[in-house]
Amino acid sequence: MKLRLQALALVVGLLCVPALSAHHSWPVSRASLVTVKGTVTAFEWRNPHPMISLDVTADNGTTEKWSVGGPALNRMGGNGWTEDTVKPGDAITGIGYQFADGSKIVRLERVVLADGTELLVYGR
Repeated sequence: MKLRLQALALVVGLLCVPALSAHHSWPVSRASLVTVKGTVTAFEWRNPHPMISLDVTADNGTTEKWSVGGPALNRMGGNGWTEDTVKPGDAITGIGYQFADGSKIVRLERVVLADGTELLVYGR
């Protein structure tokens, strides 16, 4: 009986490995929120993370390419997002946490649309 329970525990444990390895966190610095204001060039509404590509004008006048994104579709959808929330050409402001390695990638907390509408990404 004890051997059967151990075998069952092993099988259950092995079945959980793919789920656990699939879950990950964003490698961001939580030292401070960053604000990225730019023009949407693409919006990829798909799992695991919907991503918005932005052209951002830097202080020196050059254009920087940024990516900003959030959690899975169902979580963003629960906060009012749809595949049509933003589209290329829209001006948006993204507020979130930048990747710790300095990459121009932001894990969004919220977005402010051109009309001033604020959309949360992770929670209400």
